[in-house]
Amino acid sequence: MIQDFNVKGGPQAGRTHLPLLRRELSQRQLDGVIIPHEDEYQNEYLPAATDRLAWVSGFTGSAGAAIVMQGCAAILTDGRYTLQVRDQVDSDLFDFADLVATGIAGWIKANTKSGDKIGYDPRLHSPDALAGIEQAAKAAGAILMAQESNPLDAVWADRPAMPEAPLRVQGLEYSGQPHGEKIAQTAKAIKDSGANATIITSPASIAWLFNIRGGDVACSPLPLSTALVHENGTAELFINPKKVTDDVRAHLGNSVAIKTEEEFPQAIKTLNNKDVSLDPATASAWVFDRVRQAGGSITRAQDPCALPRACKNEVEVEGARRAHIRDGAALTRFLCFMAGEEGQSGEMNEISAAQKLESYRQETGCLEDLSFESISGAGADGAIVHYRVTTATNAPLHRNTLYLIDSGGQYRDGTTDVTRTIAIGEPSEEMRDRFTRVLKGHIALACVRFPQGTTGTHLDILARAALWEAGLDYAHGTGHGVGAYLGVHEGPQRIARAWNETPLMPGMIVSNEPGYYKTGAYGIRIENLQVVSTCEAIEGGETPMLGFETLTLAPIDHRLIQASLLSEKEKGWLNTYHERVFAIHEMALNEEESDWLRRVCAPI
Repeated sequence: MIQDFNVKGGPQAGRTHLPLLRRELSQRQLDGVIIPHEDEYQNEYLPAATDRLAWVSGFTGSAGAAIVMQGCAAILTDGRYTLQVRDQVDSDLFDFADLVATGIAGWIKANTKSGDKIGYDPRLHSPDALAGIEQAAKAAGAILMAQESNPLDAVWADRPAMPEAPLRVQGLEYSGQPHGEKIAQTAKAIKDSGANATIITSPASIAWLFNIRGGDVACSPLPLSTALVHENGTAELFINPKKVTDDVRAHLGNSVAIKTEEEFPQAIKTLNNKDVSLDPATASAWVFDRVRQAGGSITRAQDPCALPRACKNEVEVEGARRAHIRDGAALTRFLCFMAGEEGQSGEMNEISAAQKLESYRQETGCLEDLSFESISGAGADGAIVHYRVTTATNAPLHRNTLYLIDSGGQYRDGTTDVTRTIAIGEPSEEMRDRFTRVLKGHIALACVRFPQGTTGTHLDILARAALWEAGLDYAHGTGHGVGAYLGVHEGPQRIARAWNETPLMPGMIVSNEPGYYKTGAYGIRIENLQVVSTCEAIEGGETPMLGFETLTLAPIDHRLIQASLLSEKEKGWLNTYHERVFAIHEMALNEEESDWLRRVCAPI
C-alpha cells in the first residue's frame, strides 16, 4: 500500500535531539534557532531528509514551526493540528503556540530579550516572512543571524540521504505543449517585464516548464531542482545529475543546459548588472541575498510559470477528464461497498476503509501515487478538517454516524481530489439538514456563471449562503487549484473569503468543497473538482460568461439529502449530475455495482 498509517514522530524525538541541537547552538554562540516546516523549495510535502521540524520535535504535520532557545522551546501549529501536535510533541520540552494568531514573529517579540542571538537558515524563509521576524526581533532587542549551514543538519547524525528519484518525460500526449515553446513563452514574459532573467525555485513550475516529472516527494511527482531562464530563451537546470536519465537528456536537448546543484551559486554570480525577476512567495531569502551580493537588481514578480501552469491547455483538460472517469469508477465501487452489509456493519475502521478505497484505485492499473494522505474520519474525527488517521488514533465506523473520506490519486494524465460523506446506519435529522445545506452551497458554486475578471473571493459566499441562513459556517477555504499530474494544492487561484487577486480563467481546475463540522460529533464535506470553461451566451445577455464543468464523477449519498430543502433547480442539477455519473460508469462496473449505482442515481 502507498499510504503509511504509522506516525514516525513522537515525544522521544525532542528528548533525544534537543540536547544535541543546543550543544551546537552553544558552539556557534547562538541563544536560539528558528526551525520552519518549509524546505529549500517551499514544498507542502517534504522528503525525509528535509523534514527538520519532525526530527527536532516529533511533529509530522504539513505546517508548523519551532523555536528552540537554550532555556525553552516552542512549537507553533495552526488549528488543523491542535490535537496531533499534543499527541506527538513532549509538553515538558515544548510550549504550544498558534502559528496563525501568534506566529514566529509574535513569539519572538514576546519571549526573547535584548541581546539574544537567534540563528536561522535563509534557504528556509521567504524574504517577506523573514522581514516580519526581523522587525519582531528588533522590537525585542534580539539579533537575527543568518547561518551558512543549518545548525540542525550539523547534529542530525542519521539524516536520510536526499532523494535521487529518476526523472521521467511528461510527453506531449499529456502536456500538450513542447517545452521549447514554454521556455520561449517564459523568456518573452521575462523580457516584457523589463527583466533579463528569472530564477525559478518552485519544483512544480520546473516540472511544468521542462515537461518532466520526478519522484523526490511523496504524493506529488516533483523534481527537487532550480532553474535559471534568460530573456534570450536559454535555460539552465540545476539538479542532481543522478536523476537525469538518457531519455530526459535527449528530451531536453540543446535548449536546456543541465548543471549540478553545486553550480547554482556560481551561476548567480553571472547575474551582475542584470535585472532578475524573483517571486517572493517561492524564492527564499537566500536567493534574494545572493542576487544582491552578485550585483544584480531584483524585480519582484510572480513566477512566470505559475499562471500558464494553472491555465491548463485542452490536452491537459482532456487528460483530467480521463483521470476523473477512471478515479470516479474506483470511488463508485468503494461507495457501493460501503453501502453494503460489510460497510454498514460498524466493523470497518478508518484505516481499513481508506485501504479499501486505495485498493480500488490500484486496480485501475494506472495509479502512480495518492495525491495526498487520505483524510479518513469517522464520527468525531470527521470534524477535524485535516485529520490524519494513524494506528494510534484508528477509530471504528460506528453505526448511526457519518464517515468522511477525502482522498485522491495521481495519474499520468491528471490529479484527482474528492470528498464524500457517507451515512453509516441511520443519519439523524440534524445530519440530513446540515448535509443538505452543504449540498446547496456545492450546487450553487457548480452552477454559477460569472464574467471575466471574477476571482474566487467573489464566489465564495455562494457556497456558504445556505449555511449562513441557519447560523452555520465552516472555517476553511471553499476551493483550491489543482495541478496536471502535479500538486493537489496549486495556486495562484483560490476560492475563499480571504482576498485573492487572480481572476478565474479558462483551464483552471479548482475544488468545490463546502463543509460543516460539529466538534466532537461529525463532519460533512462534499468535494468535486471543476474546470473553468467558456459558456454559451445567455439569452438576452450582453456580457460573455464563464462557468464550471464538473470533472469528478461519483454519486452523492441520497440518504443524507433532505429533499424538501432543495429547490427545483437544485434537484435538476443533482439529477442531471447523477444521470451523467451512471451513464459514464455503468459499463465499468460489475452487475451488482451497476444495479446499486442505478438505484442511487435515480431522480430525487
